[in-house]
Amino acid sequence: MAVFDTSRPHVLFPRAEGFFSSLFGSVIAWNDARVIRNELNRLSDRELDDIGLARGDIEEVARQR
Repeated sequence: MAVFDTSRPHVLFPRAEGFFSSLFGSVIAWNDARVIRNELNRLSDRELDDIGLARGDIEEVARQR
């Protein structure tokens, strides 16, 4: 009788898994920054001033996310 442990994942290539999860995380972070950058660029200078930002701050805010 064979026993197969299903309580833990079986990883054939652990280094590849780490690489792909890191790559996936980087893509998600890049996309989040892109969305933030686009949304802030759509605001007028007055709207940006209302939330305490200047147009030159957009890139820094998007990178911090």
